[in-house]
Amino acid sequence: MKIGNVTLPNRTVLGPMAGVTDLPFRLLCKEQGAGLVVMEMISAKAITYHNYKTKELMKTDPAEAPVSLQLFGHEPEVIAEAAGMIDGEPFDILDLNMGCPVPKVVNNGDGSALMKDPTLIEKIVHSAVTASSRPVTVKLRKGWSSESVNVTECALAAQEGGASAVAVHGRTRPQMYSGTADWECIRDVVNALDIPVIGNGDVSDGPSAKAMLDETGCDAVMIGRAARGNPWIFREVNHYLDTGTECEKAGKREIVQMILRHASLMKQIKGERIGIQEMRGHAAWYLQGFPGASKLRAAINTVSTFDELEEFLRREFPYKTGSI
Repeated sequence: MKIGNVTLPNRTVLGPMAGVTDLPFRLLCKEQGAGLVVMEMISAKAITYHNYKTKELMKTDPAEAPVSLQLFGHEPEVIAEAAGMIDGEPFDILDLNMGCPVPKVVNNGDGSALMKDPTLIEKIVHSAVTASSRPVTVKLRKGWSSESVNVTECALAAQEGGASAVAVHGRTRPQMYSGTADWECIRDVVNALDIPVIGNGDVSDGPSAKAMLDETGCDAVMIGRAARGNPWIFREVNHYLDTGTECEKAGKREIVQMILRHASLMKQIKGERIGIQEMRGHAAWYLQGFPGASKLRAAINTVSTFDELEEFLRREFPYKTGSI
């Protein structure tokens, strides 16, 4: 699959998730076979203000390429300014978020609120395409509401503005992440556009990825929540798409080793205090399904150093930690 001049090695994409798809997690997903990884969304306005925390969010590593940097904002001139300011940064694709349903985002006119105005979508995309040397993509939802399902119109506007691809999440803004994703709207976008379409929503394993590709005709699948605590999902999906068979899922030993590897990267990249603190949430996802998972998560929430985490895991799983 190609997005502009960027070639993806396969048809899987790690979707952007605030507080999740940071550099350490993206590296792990890339190691497990993600064809494209997308950063946490970044405020275009914050970039123009030279915000320090925003610079931290933009950190990349050559090992994760190709990587997409996602901006959000609703003012074409601000998007253009931000895109120009970051054009020298080491990322491969510039993505524009027009699907985030979180109230603090949409109440400011950003995210999925932009789907109320397809004309503005075209202007924003055009401003980014003009200012950036990277391919520009757009993330959309099914619609602003059940009464306003206009993703095809919005996707056509993005294409007209110069987008190289669009990703479509098959839920409306009020649905957030509940209920069942509507893949039919993804198929409608595929049939209407000339550029690649990435399908998003309810892909949780190899069979569901294959079903989405078959039922919608989309060019790739985007995996978000199903990847939390499960970077192996990309290995599993790619194996299924290549062979038609399911590969063995990660066992407890591999999971515990991954927690330590993940924590080590967090410490290395973010520093021990912040890294281990943020690792607590990731550890909770990794441990879902373990016997006594709630007690394990509560105990991990008390650790504050890498050594404490390692000691805890070696104590709880003495034959499973091995080396990292």
